[in-house]
Amino acid sequence: MFGKWMVAKKYLVSGTQLNLSTAGLFSILANRCLLLSFLAVSLLLSSGATLVFAQDQSQAPPPQDKTQDSGKPKQDVPPEAGGPTDNVGPYAIPKRNPEETPAPPPPAAPAKVEGMPDYSIKVNVPLVNVDVMVSLKNNGQFVSGLTKENFRLFEDGAPQQISNFGVTKAPITAVLLVEFGATRYSFMLDALRASYAFAHTLTKDDWIAVSYYDMNPHILVDFTQDKQAVYGALNQMRIPGFSETDLFDTLYDTLDRLDRVQGKKYIILITTGFNSFSRTTLDQVMKKIKDTKDVTIFPISVGQIARIMGNAGNRGMGIHASEMDYLQADNEMRTFAAMTGGRAYFPRFQAEYGEDFQDIGSDIRNQYSLAYHPTNSKLDGTYRKLKVQVVAPDGGPLKAKDQKGKEQKIEVVSRDGYTAKHTVD
Repeated sequence: MFGKWMVAKKYLVSGTQLNLSTAGLFSILANRCLLLSFLAVSLLLSSGATLVFAQDQSQAPPPQDKTQDSGKPKQDVPPEAGGPTDNVGPYAIPKRNPEETPAPPPPAAPAKVEGMPDYSIKVNVPLVNVDVMVSLKNNGQFVSGLTKENFRLFEDGAPQQISNFGVTKAPITAVLLVEFGATRYSFMLDALRASYAFAHTLTKDDWIAVSYYDMNPHILVDFTQDKQAVYGALNQMRIPGFSETDLFDTLYDTLDRLDRVQGKKYIILITTGFNSFSRTTLDQVMKKIKDTKDVTIFPISVGQIARIMGNAGNRGMGIHASEMDYLQADNEMRTFAAMTGGRAYFPRFQAEYGEDFQDIGSDIRNQYSLAYHPTNSKLDGTYRKLKVQVVAPDGGPLKAKDQKGKEQKIEVVSRDGYTAKHTVD
């Protein structure tokens, strides 16, 4: 303020030295008076503010009222608390209990011996599971009451020690795969009869998927326990769209899909066995079957009456299969069944369908489950042949009797072999 006053004084003195008129002089004097008044007011305000501030600092703060507006006492804020301090009180920071026991330190790593290399030992012992169906050869009746001592198991001719043994009575998880092409009406009718006969044997705990194929596979219903859904899927097969039959591609695709399903699976294949439209070869299908685990194929041949009567060919629709073609198809279905531990059926009359599917249901729901650790523990991905024998406890031939008390021969059905796991798997 002292500097501002000196500037104003100098300006006033210098103004008196100018040669001005009377009006101009009075104007300058008036402006200077206004400036002096402004400076005086500013000086007074600055002094007053300083005094007031000093007076506020000298006064002691009033005591805090510990009663809220609602009449409830306020919470005292602890010095270590944090957060807002309004009417609801502070948000205290939780403290760690000093009496808590600290976590124990991790165990010290063993001292490394100088000059000794680091190494680890890993033992991978494979376990092979084999499902065996044992029945009377004349009527397919399941032979019950067998024990582990009644079975002999061989892998590539070498005897194996059975480590696990049991009788499985599990629900069915199966795909009903039906050939439905515009070849002959008798073939289509037989396929539908066989499909409905299989649906009649289902129980409430079975899981069934329904597919049909002509020149392409078609999934009608995914896995379901609803028998009415199975019937509804079969009711859709009324007018075939194509006359081609793509068996190899469809079977390959079905096996590939079943790889993602856990547990034991079955394919109920209702077909003539004749393949007329496939990119996949028979060798490729055979290799796929060998590499697939836990899948059993039960082929049901249709069109046997037409073949017996000699009119199985269908020249009117551009497809003509000779008797040699159908004999080859029968042999392929027997091979598919033997490789997977199933059976092939060739019914000639409608009444045989019910009996055949009853046998299939009995085979699936009543099986002996064997497991062993192979003596050949190499993980080389090779295909190994299996053979299962059923003998009496003394090692001699097992004798079984039917319901009439007559001795009958025993039929043992199991898969022909398996593909060992490869090291890179």
